[in-house]
Amino acid sequence: MNAVAGARVIPLHNPERDAARRSRHVEVVPEPEQQQSATPDWERRLTDLLSFARRRIAGDYQVDEFGFDRDLTENLLMPPLKPLYEKWFRVETIGMNNIPSAGGALIVANHSGTVPLDALMTSFGIASEHPAHRHMRMLGADLVFRTPVLGALARKSGQTLACNPDAERLMSSGELVGVWPEGFKGIGKPFKDRYKLQRFGRGGFVSAALKTGAPIIPCSIVGAEEIYPMIGDIKALARLLGFPYFPVTPFFPLLGPLGAIPLPSKWYIEFGEPIRTDVFGENAADDPMLVFNLTDQVRETIQQTLYRLLTQRRNVFLG
Repeated sequence: MNAVAGARVIPLHNPERDAARRSRHVEVVPEPEQQQSATPDWERRLTDLLSFARRRIAGDYQVDEFGFDRDLTENLLMPPLKPLYEKWFRVETIGMNNIPSAGGALIVANHSGTVPLDALMTSFGIASEHPAHRHMRMLGADLVFRTPVLGALARKSGQTLACNPDAERLMSSGELVGVWPEGFKGIGKPFKDRYKLQRFGRGGFVSAALKTGAPIIPCSIVGAEEIYPMIGDIKALARLLGFPYFPVTPFFPLLGPLGAIPLPSKWYIEFGEPIRTDVFGENAADDPMLVFNLTDQVRETIQQTLYRLLTQRRNVFLG
C-alpha cells in the first residue's frame, strides 16, 4: 500500500515507540486543583483541530505498514462516534479490565444489527474507556475494502482484511485485534433470530491466536440487534448491487433516509475473561480438534453471556 505523501511509514515493531506507549499506561492522578480546567471545551477542541490541520499540512504524522493513521483516527474519525456512543446508544461496558494494557490479544465478538455499528462502538469504547486507550485493529470482509471511500477510511482507521496472515502479524507485533466470526451471517440475520449466534466459520481466528500465543477475549454485545430490526431481504436487489443482502426494516426503505436512522436501543458490551493460548505448545494450531474445541468454547461463552445480559435487561430502550 502506498503511504500518504509526506507521512512517515512506521514499522509495526519499533522499540522506541513501544516504550513510549508503555509509559503512557502509567495513570497519573492530578491534584484536585488541576482537575478543573479553566479552558472551555470548545476552545480546547478548536486548538486540537488547528494543531491537527498544521500537522497534516506539514506531513508531521505517521502511517504504519497496514495504512493505520493514528492521528487522523483520533482527531477526525473517532470524535463523531462519541455522541452516538454516549447519548444515542448509552453504551455501558463491563469487564474492560480483561483487556490487557499491552501485548497482542484477540477480541472475538458476536455480530448483529444489519449495519455493523457494533464493531465501531466496541472499538470506540476500548479507545475511550480502557486505561491504556488502545486502538483495536479490526478484521473486515473483502467487501469493506472494495467499497470506494469506505475502504480507504477503513485502512486509515486501522482495519485490515480478515485473513490469518494479517491477524498473526498484528498480534505478533503486540496489537489488539478484533474479529466478528459470524460475518454477514450475523449482521444480516432476520430479527426473529436475534441473539442466536450463527456459525463461527472454521476457527481461523483460533489458529491465529494459537500461533502467536495471544489470549482470546470473548465479547458479548447486547442492544445492536434492535437498531435496525430486519424483517425482510430483497435478494434480487442485493444481487444487483453486489451486497450480501438488502434489508427491509419497519422503517426502511419505506421512510427513505429517515428509515436509516438507527433506533436508540440501550447497549451493553461485556468483555469476558481471557482464554490463554500460550499453554498448548508450539504446534497447537495444527491440531484440528483443539482448534474446534477452543472455537466452540469461545462461541458458547459469548452465547451464554448474551442470555445472561438479556435476562438482566428490563427494556430494549431503557435498559
